Amino acid sequence: MTELPALIAAFTTLFVIIDPPGLAPLFVALTQGMTPAQRRSILVLAVIISFGLMIAFLLLGETLLGFIGISMPAFRIAGGVLLFLTALEMLFQKRQARREDNATEAQTEHEDDPSVFPLAMPLIVGPGAITTIILLAGQANGPADFAAIAGVLAAVLTFVFIFCAASGLIERALGKTGINIVTRLLGMLLAALAIQFILDGIAQSFGIGT
Repeated sequence: MTELPALIAAFTTLFVIIDPPGLAPLFVALTQGMTPAQRRSILVLAVIISFGLMIAFLLLGETLLGFIGISMPAFRIAGGVLLFLTALEMLFQKRQARREDNATEAQTEHEDDPSVFPLAMPLIVGPGAITTIILLAGQANGPADFAAIAGVLAAVLTFVFIFCAASGLIERALGKTGINIVTRLLGMLLAALAIQFILDGIAQSFGIGT
């Protein structure tokens, strides 16, 4: 898992699922009317909380699966299916619309501080991200691998911070059409990665390639 290609694949998968460019306009909507200092404070808190949640799922997710009797191959296949459905939503522009609805709902209920909900969860650490983190944990062998995955999580969250901090500029530069194009390209990539998860799970179930 510590090999560079595996780490790049892990980073790509999480980047596509969390979709920092897609989060940027939602961050603008959730922090509308706030000062730059307030926006920075909310963003920093959301990223810190997200990292804590990710590490918790990385360290305890597989143990939880074992406790309830779910094998890693079964979870890998189920996770691949879930990621594929997420990819379809991205390709057909349903995911962003759903995120916007969730963000609007949460903004009405929690107008003061959206850092925990909905930013940290479920917009950053959503079902797709949780699934991917547990799948990555299942591929880890020893502390070095877990440390490498934690580094990947930190790198993805760094991009979340950068995109959200520059959300206004990015939104103006890409425009609605540009954001749609980027989202669909990422959706295609995620679909391919999801199929790979499913194939790996099936191979592991039947002992192929082991």
